This record gives sequence, structure tokens and C-alpha cells, in this order.
Amino acid sequence: MNPSLSALVQDSNAALIASGKLNEVEKYFTSDYVVHLTDKTLSSGHSTVQSVLSALMRAFSNIEVKVEVLLEGEERIAWQRTMTAIHSGAFKGFPASGRKIVWRDMVVSQFDGSLIKEEWVSTDLAEQLLLSRKHSK
Repeated sequence: MNPSLSALVQDSNAALIASGKLNEVEKYFTSDYVVHLTDKTLSSGHSTVQSVLSALMRAFSNIEVKVEVLLEGEERIAWQRTMTAIHSGAFKGFPASGRKIVWRDMVVSQFDGSLIKEEWVSTDLAEQLLLSRKHSK
């Protein structure tokens, strides 16, 4: 029996983000993976996932991830990820604050078999970084 999409999303977040096992990207994403963000689309497959996660791990320490599944279909799943971490390094123009940051990502993942092929992601990370900077002044 194949694992549910919920289990695959939970497993990918636990392995790649919580445990930092970037060498396992191929276990969770297709080689032609595409992600749609608010202002752009990235389509470089495994290297995109590894690059984004590497930048996240350089900038945030003690990352904790909680996944809540909102809706699951046969090939698509809508879910929310809440992440908590210490902003310990520079990230996209925001210098390290040393503060605890909590942000949420809303994600819709399209699967091809047991691999994520395409995602649509909306995040409030930039807003939380701005708020953190405002509170540290």
C-alpha cells in the first residue's frame, strides 16, 4: 500500500527541514519540480529545493516544523507549515536578529506518484522578519 499524501508531506518536512537531510531531496521531489511563489516561478528541480533549504538553514537555527493538512485529494494536497526558529544568520537582506521567529507557509502540492511535482506556496516569513526587526529597535 502506498503512503498517503499527508504522510509524504510530513515525512519530507521531517527529513529535509527538521533533520536537514538535503541529500534526500530525490526521495520527495521529481527532477522537474516547479514551485510557484507570490512573485515568481522557480523550475530547476532538485537543485532549487536544495538551494532554498540550504539558505533557510544558514539563516535559521533550531528549526521546528509543524504540518497541518487542510485537504487531501488523490494527487493534490493543501497544507500549512508553521516553522519556529532562531534568526541566527542573514536572510534575503534581513540581518540576523537573534530573535525567535514564527512563520507560516500555505502550500498546495501536486504529486506524480509518490513524488512532489509542483507546488504553490504563500509565506508570511518576510512580514515576520520585518516585525522582528521593528521590535528589536
